[in-house]
Amino acid sequence: MKKLSELSRSIDNKIALITGATSGMGLATAKLFSDQGAQVIVTDLNEDKINEVVKEISSYGKKCYGIKLDVTNLDEIKSAVAETVKLFGGIDILINNAGISIPTLINDENYEEYWDKTFNVLLKAQVQLIREALPFIQKSESGRIVNISSTEGLGATPRQSPYTSAKHGVIGLTKSLAVELGSSGITVNCICPGPIRTGMTEKIPEEDKKLYAKRRVPLKRYGEPEEVAQATLNFCLPSSSFINGAVLPVDGGLTIKRA
Repeated sequence: MKKLSELSRSIDNKIALITGATSGMGLATAKLFSDQGAQVIVTDLNEDKINEVVKEISSYGKKCYGIKLDVTNLDEIKSAVAETVKLFGGIDILINNAGISIPTLINDENYEEYWDKTFNVLLKAQVQLIREALPFIQKSESGRIVNISSTEGLGATPRQSPYTSAKHGVIGLTKSLAVELGSSGITVNCICPGPIRTGMTEKIPEEDKKLYAKRRVPLKRYGEPEEVAQATLNFCLPSSSFINGAVLPVDGGLTIKRA
């Protein structure tokens, strides 16, 4: 039977490069994209973890490949992009997910060191990955870039000024590139996760999580990594071709709650 709609919701055989893909939201994204038929390139710092993820995903008959990548190393970024293109012939989707969080006060002795390290991972790396991957994404029929920011990019928390500043920068980068690259058919969008059960939050005691969620999140709970991954997937669908420069909180309503 003929479909009534025209736009595809399939990423089957799309080539997706994902950073920080061995845990948390990145891992959930790699698994989800694999389930949806994409050819996924899993990148992260730890080669053993990469191999574990690739083995797991491949055991389900999915297309998956792993590349060790330090996103603060430009040579490794260039190599990862080149290897991806050599193996798969191009890049359709770039997910800038790699993250780091170093709590610090403005007058801490090591503040500038933490600032530089945070910005190198959270913002500069996204810029460099986009610059390296862009010539190949431009050749895609449905080029997609999704940058992972945070609800910290929409507000602020004490002792997090490097992280908060960088995440605000990710939103600014997304909006700027959405305007700049739109004429080439590439969409650039941004996800702002709120309190999610990831490696960054696993050390928070469960009772503290419950109390925070009860007070701050209308849905009264922490989110799961796959819930972020599903939102990321939506930006990457061919049918999402007119969504560009969007900043989407995935936070259970945290950022809109006022009382």
